[in-house]
Parts: sequence; structure tokens; C-alpha cells
Amino acid sequence: MKTSLKIGELVLSPPVLSAPMADCADWAQREIWRRLGGVGLIETEMISARAFVYMGARGEGDPERLRGVESEPRPLSVQIWDNCPETLERLARRLARDLNVSAVDLNFGCPAPAIAKRSESGSYLLRDPQKVGALVERVANACESVPVTAKIRLGLTEDSINARDVAQAVEGAGGAALTVHGRTASQMYRGEADWGEIAKVKSALRRIPLIGNGDIKTAAGAVERLENYPVDGVMIGRAALERPWIFREIAALLRGETPPPEPTPRERRELLLEHFRLELSKFGDELGVVVARRAAVRYSKGLPNGRAFRDKIGRVRSAPEFLAVVESDFIVDDPTSDSI
Repeated sequence: MKTSLKIGELVLSPPVLSAPMADCADWAQREIWRRLGGVGLIETEMISARAFVYMGARGEGDPERLRGVESEPRPLSVQIWDNCPETLERLARRLARDLNVSAVDLNFGCPAPAIAKRSESGSYLLRDPQKVGALVERVANACESVPVTAKIRLGLTEDSINARDVAQAVEGAGGAALTVHGRTASQMYRGEADWGEIAKVKSALRRIPLIGNGDIKTAAGAVERLENYPVDGVMIGRAALERPWIFREIAALLRGETPPPEPTPRERRELLLEHFRLELSKFGDELGVVVARRAAVRYSKGLPNGRAFRDKIGRVRSAPEFLAVVESDFIVDDPTSDSI
């Protein structure tokens, strides 16, 4: 059973990472994962290197997604994106030298049009493995001893799968680990992740670990991927938003233990309220409520009255309103819902 993963000199135990999901893996969400336990490495939301440079030139400080990273517990990986080597280098140097992050992750997988098309970054760069390699090398040199990793997709389309070529470029340029999401860019999030294609990437690597990502929905599913595919670790995305305790379940299974029981509805409500308090402490009441509404939608999945709750919570505008709706509509004592 794989129980640890080494990225450069960074040892992760268990070999499980959180995904750098934009507008989801914010500071409060990361803190919830950290408190529940079981994550080998937590990643931030992806940060635009271009925005970092632009804001710095205007004297505005760091982008919002970067604020607070300096004092956040380690290990912590920060994902960055752009297609300009100089821009990426400037942000990477700040992350490694000034903020002392545990790892810097380069995004070569995002298929969102704003990034892949309009900015010619993210998954757009998969069409040019040499360009990917050049960017990895530039960032790795800037980061010195801090490991640089990369996250990719299988390719742009099913007819142009080139993950093995990109993997070799990443490794040859000094990358310390590679995460592969088992879809192409054109698939977006449709269809199913192809773990068979992820497995093929392993033969292209000689020294760095391969991390698999895509459609892991349960703790048992994560362990099954680790046991049956030649991956050194797994990355969990959307499932960890609706079930943030999935990481501790995976960790228990990897130790050969029985996972802790699912949180009861009452425990889930308390977790939501703690998440809400964290968002308010970070963003203040107005923006904190907006961000917390998204989290509340995720926490309500599977509840008997989840749809009605989501309809109400989506319309609240103040902290008192938020608390009142959670109190009145987030079912706690439904006799048919002892667990979720």
C-alpha cells in the first residue's frame, strides 16, 4: 500500500493532494481541509502571474488569492499560470524566496476559455511540449530548492493526446512531480476521466512521481486508484468540496483502519457554520456572505430538503440572514437522516 510520496525533498503522507480549484479552494476551504486532516499537500487556487506583476507595478500589493499565504500552515503548494517566462519567474521567485511555500505548481491543464483561449495559457500550452518545458525550466531555476510541479490534461483533444510528450518535457526541464487529469481539454468536465491513459504516462517518466486526478468520488475509489494504477499519488477535486472529510477517510484506509463515521447532519451544520465564520474573518461580512453561499450549497448536497435550502441560502445578503436560514432550513433532526 502506498502511504507516502516524495516531491523533491518534500515528503507527503498520505500521498493525497487537494486540487487547486478556482473560486473553491480558497483560504477558508483550505483551513477546513486542514482541520479535518488527511491531506498530504494542500494547493491554493490558481493565481495569475500577470495579475501579480500588474498589481505590483501599480503598488497594489499581491492578488487577493495570495494574501494570507505567508502565514498559512505548511506544507502548502501555490499554483500559478501564464504563458510568459519572465512573468512566471517573477511570481515564482516571490513564492519561493519571500513566502517560503512548500512547492510551486504550474497550470498547463485549465480548459476555461478565459485562460486557454483568450490568454493562451493553461491547456492551450499542451500543443507545444517544448514551450511547457521552457516555462518549467525558467520557474525551477527561479525557485532553486523549492520543488516545481506541473498539472496537465491528457491533451487538447482525443485525437491529439500527448501527455507522455509533455511529461518528458516537464521532467527534462527540472519538474519535481506531474499531475495528470484524465480528460482532454476539449472534454472540459464531460464524460469520464480515463485512468488507463493516465497510467500510460508513467512509462514516460524516469525519476519524478506521477499523480492521478479525475472522478475520484469516494475514499475507496482513491485507494483503488493507488492500488490498481501506476500512480504515486492521487489528487482530489470536486468530491472534497461536498465531502471535505474524504481526506481523513482515505488516510484511515491507507493505514489499514476503518474510516471514521460520516458526519451527522448536526455535525455537518456545525462545519458549515465554522466555514462561514472563516469566510467572514477573511473577507468581511459583505463578500464573506457571498463566498459562504457557495460553500453552503455544497454542504447541503444529500440533505432531504437540500434543494429548498439552496434556494433560500442563495438569496441571503447579510450575515444574520445567512445564520437564520441555516438555523431554520438546514435539517438537523430528521429521523431519516442519521448520516449523509
